[in-house]
Amino acid sequence: MSKSYPVYGRIDGPVVIIGFGSIGRGTLPLIERHFEYDADKLVVIEPDASAHNFLAQRNIRHVQTALTPENYRDVLGDLFSDGAGFCVNLSVDTSSLDIMRFCRELGVLYIDTVVEPWAGYYFDTTDNAERTNYALRQKVRDEKAANPGGTTAVSCCGANPGMVSWFVKEALLTLAKDTGKDATAPTDRDGWGRLMQSLGVKGVHIAERDTQARRQPRPRGEFVNTWSVEGFIAEGFQPAELGWGTHEKWFPDNAHSYDTGCQAAIWLERPGAITRVHTWCPTPGPQFGFLVTHNEAVSISDYYTVGDAAAPDFRPTCHYAYHPSDDAVLSLLEMFGSGRQQQKHHILTEDEIVEGIDELGVLLYGHEKNALWFGSRLSNDEARELAPYQNATGLQVTSAVLAGMVWALENPEAGIVETDEMDFARCLEVQRPYLGPVEAHYTDWTPLQDRWEHFPEDIDETDPWQFRNVLAS
Repeated sequence: MSKSYPVYGRIDGPVVIIGFGSIGRGTLPLIERHFEYDADKLVVIEPDASAHNFLAQRNIRHVQTALTPENYRDVLGDLFSDGAGFCVNLSVDTSSLDIMRFCRELGVLYIDTVVEPWAGYYFDTTDNAERTNYALRQKVRDEKAANPGGTTAVSCCGANPGMVSWFVKEALLTLAKDTGKDATAPTDRDGWGRLMQSLGVKGVHIAERDTQARRQPRPRGEFVNTWSVEGFIAEGFQPAELGWGTHEKWFPDNAHSYDTGCQAAIWLERPGAITRVHTWCPTPGPQFGFLVTHNEAVSISDYYTVGDAAAPDFRPTCHYAYHPSDDAVLSLLEMFGSGRQQQKHHILTEDEIVEGIDELGVLLYGHEKNALWFGSRLSNDEARELAPYQNATGLQVTSAVLAGMVWALENPEAGIVETDEMDFARCLEVQRPYLGPVEAHYTDWTPLQDRWEHFPEDIDETDPWQFRNVLAS
């Protein structure tokens, strides 16, 4: 007996998926399950010919081309000629801002998982400040300020950035309840910021541990990952970046701040994929993570700022603390050690993974209960049962895309929004069936624990949650 799935609404006009890598392929069945639309108006734009047979067997139109600054308006204009529909941008090397702006001109709903630039930007741009996610995000925020309202465009709505912003809000309410405070959800941004401040939260780690593994050892000369290799390499080569909290007393020697925009973040003169931080997840406990730049590190610190941006009363520190799969760690070490990218790329499929989970959550720290991890502990085995064509990492992303699409369809004139600005309860209601166990875990761990006493470090023992203590030497 086939399972029935809730249908969240009808999409009038074309549904255009840009990019058909692991996330595009995993998003397709969720769109098919949960929306009504005209099947002959479903289109995939993907330059790689390997997608053609898969799409042809399902009678899905395949536009085999790469979108460029020169052709994107013609290609998308032809597909959305009636001025309706939904653009689902899941590709690398396509300007999220340009495509978002054009879709809003046409009256077409839009969603992406990252503020992506055109091809070449990550590696050809020599000014590191311009290569940060702060700079990329600020251009989208400037567009929002210049053109408020209008057709909804959801920016950065994957697992992270995306889902983790919804987790922060649910974690705050959980913490409030467990400490005997008012656990009523605030109704605006200022209320959320003041709630975080009142609970004594100093910061947030996006704390992730991916233990998915296959039986075959990683071959030398091949970059193996559980999601987009190109995407991970690109963000790993960007400078390490983090939201910078008001409790911080130390400023890294290689760090830079901003005097324009939201001023909520700093960046380091060092690639994120080789910058280590101390963090904690339920399965491994204390662990190293990589301080890879992500949009949510900036957006969360910005969203929960209380007071003036230049001199806030409160702002949390926030950054990604990512321990990818063991194969991905080995791939990173080989790539940075040799000074060149591997020519072969491989994404672990759900069928070759034999064990492991993707444990992705938010670690809220510094409050009276010390630290709270809240997140998804989805296994590959469960992901295979829940939806086809994706491992646990992929399903955490694609289910967030689904939730964002539902929210956009229900709020079609919200303008440009980030996930921090969306209805977290509604989005998690849609997404939660695909997340496996969603759990809250308190821990007494701090970055001052589990350090090697044989090698003294320059740390601040007066406040365990200083970034000085989190950053690994």
